[in-house]
Formats: sequence, structure tokens, C-alpha cells
Amino acid sequence: MDATRWDALLQGQADANPFMRHAYLAALHESGAALPKTGWTPRFITLWRGEEMVAACALYIKAHSYGEYVFDHAWANAYHQHGLNYYPKAVVAVPFTPVPGARLLARTQADREMLVQGLIAWCGEEKLSSLHLLFANDDDVAACVSSGLMLRHTVQFHWLNTQPGYRSFDDFLASLSQEKRKKIRQERRKVADEGVTFRSSSGAEISSADWDFFYRCYERTYLEHGNAPYLSRNFFQRMADTMPENWLLFVAEREGEPMAASLIAISGTASSHRVAYGRYWGALERVDCLHFEACYYQPLQWCIEHGFQRFEGGAQGEHKMARALMPVKTSSAHWLAQPTFADAVERYLAREGEGIENYMADLSQRSPFRHPPTDA
Repeated sequence: MDATRWDALLQGQADANPFMRHAYLAALHESGAALPKTGWTPRFITLWRGEEMVAACALYIKAHSYGEYVFDHAWANAYHQHGLNYYPKAVVAVPFTPVPGARLLARTQADREMLVQGLIAWCGEEKLSSLHLLFANDDDVAACVSSGLMLRHTVQFHWLNTQPGYRSFDDFLASLSQEKRKKIRQERRKVADEGVTFRSSSGAEISSADWDFFYRCYERTYLEHGNAPYLSRNFFQRMADTMPENWLLFVAEREGEPMAASLIAISGTASSHRVAYGRYWGALERVDCLHFEACYYQPLQWCIEHGFQRFEGGAQGEHKMARALMPVKTSSAHWLAQPTFADAVERYLAREGEGIENYMADLSQRSPFRHPPTDA
């Protein structure tokens, strides 16, 4: 896949983020994270008009459902119980990365719709059980609906730097209820009382030693939970080499010694669409509330100081609402080749969708703000 053509299409999307950059996807493949041997067989599907590439997407033939964050294990089990194969299936997504955004890169909406139709036809020709487009944006959703795909919704939690923008972290705290404001201050004080301080660096300022230390923390967190990490040190080296401008690192220190780190992705630093994405973290020592400080409060304070409009906290976790990350509905689209199962899944999604709407309504009643925030 030609990097220049791919990135040119990406930059034409309103919500372009670093996870769809050619360099990011290439690093996943070249570092060994997303390859056939790990259950991810990459296919780049493109649409051309003459010599111009007018639409494209990153598709993976999957031998499992791990690393997707939209869970369809029950569907796979139902297929198995009826003597049918759910795998291999096709997934249009960024591996291990539940960040909403453009998945179908296209010049026009008509090109995007044509790409969806081509994907369905291709999946049929390859005799794949299904097609799944994960964490899609509104344009992708519209193209999928027009082609008959079924929609599924999940909930994430995002923080907004409300208009006209917080002047400081204390200004942000003042917008919260007394209970939430007091809790955040108590949590931050616990970390400070342990003698923990933070330093941040971004882009080329992140040294090789910092990258090494971050990976040591990141790997240890996975191993403590009994799993090997999805991403290798080689992957993060490729990030440092090819797209350093998209990374922000917080390192926690005590008595001058590093003891924890969180890595944040950033986009839009040269435009009005400035977004930070909570991604990876790890610690070598246990300190009460250190995770909240490293993964939420330090990034939020940085976002306020640098005029960033949004901080996305990742998949799941309604505990994030106590830190003023509010619920946002995300969408995926699905096509199943087997008509009987497609009908059953459509009925299931209708019931699940009602549950999501009720969940969102319930969450809206538990806002941490003194007054409803305005959108940034």
C-alpha cells in the first residue's frame, strides 16, 4: 500500500486520527503484532477511478475475536453449536485500538458506499462468515446502513474541554459537584503525599531511555494479569522513529527514580481539532490512586494547558465518570452471510440497542457536573 496515497485519503477525513496513519498500521504489521501467525491477516482493499485511489480500508481476516473490543464471542459460539464455522471472518478495524474514527477512507460518500458494497461482494467470494466494521464514524455508519449492514452500539467515556475552554485544572474542578471535586483533590493529594511527582515529554523530547522505561512498565502490567502484551518494544520504537509527534509521555518519579508511566496519543496539534487519547500505562510500584493521576488527571491538566478539546479514555469503564469523562455512544456495523443467523443477530441487536439506550439514560442522571456541560 502506497503511504502517500493512503495518508492523503486519511487527511481528507474530518476526524483523522494517528491510528489510521500508514506508519501506525505498518508498525503493527512489521513488529509482528498483526500478522497471520497472530490471527490477523491484513488485506488493504482499495477503490480506483482511473489512476486515482478514491477509497480504501484496512481489512483483516481474523481467526479469533481478540483485540477488537466489540465482543462477538456469543455469535461464534452459536455458529459452533450449529456446526458452522464463524472463523475466518473479516474485520475492518485498527488492531488493538478501540478509538472511534474513519475506517472507510474515501473522497466522497458515494465512493464510501461503493467501497462497502465491494467489501460485501469480496467477503462472499472469499466465503467468509461475516464482515465487521468497528468504531466507525458517522459517514461510515451511513454508508453501511445504505448497504444493509446491521448496527451495534457500545459506550465509551470522553472528556470535553467545554466552551470557551477551562482556564486551569482548578477551573475545571469548579465545574464539578462538591462531592466529585473533593474526591479528585483527595486522590491527587494521596499521590503527592507519597512523594510522587510527574514530568511530561512529547515528540522527539521522549528519549530512548524513556521509551525503554515506559515499555518495562507496560509489559509488567500485562504480565501481572497473566498475559503477554499485544505490542512489542519494536512497535514502540517504530512509533518513536516514524510518528513521534503523535505521542506524549508522563513519567512518575519518587526521589528522582522513575516508577510509573502513561503514554498518550495526540492529534490535531496544528489545527483546531485537538484530541488526546489515553492508551497505555504501567507501574513498578503500587501507590494508592497512582493510576488515576497518571492516566486521567495529568493528561487532563495537560489538555487544559495546551488547549486540547477532547480526551478519550478508551473502552468501557463507567468509573471514568467520576473523573468527568462522560458517556459517548460508539457504533459498529455487521454483515453475516448466513441469512438465518443474520436474522437472529438483527433481533438480538434490537434488544441490545434498547439496553444501551436505557444505560445511557441512566448514566445521564449521574453527571458529575454542577450544571450540564456544553459541547466543545
